[in-house]
Amino acid sequence: MKTVTFTEFRKNASGLLTEVEQGETLVVLRRGHPVAEVSPVAALQPSWKRPGPRLSGKKMGLTQAILEEREHEDLL
Repeated sequence: MKTVTFTEFRKNASGLLTEVEQGETLVVLRRGHPVAEVSPVAALQPSWKRPGPRLSGKKMGLTQAILEEREHEDLL
C-alpha cells in the first residue's frame, strides 16, 4: 500500500493509476488525513480466480458462507 498526497495524486494521476492497474493500492491524503483508497477492481477478476470463503467461527456451512459472501460483494 502506497500513500500519496492529493496534490501528488493530481499531478501524477496517470502514472499512479498505472501502478494501481499493476496491483498497487493507494491511500490519498488531504491535509495529512486519509480521504480515499484507490485499489484495483476485484470484480473484473472471474470468481473462480478469487480466493474462496474461509469457513470459521460459528460452524458455518459452505452454502451459508457463499451466501454471506454474495451479500457483501460490490456489483458494478
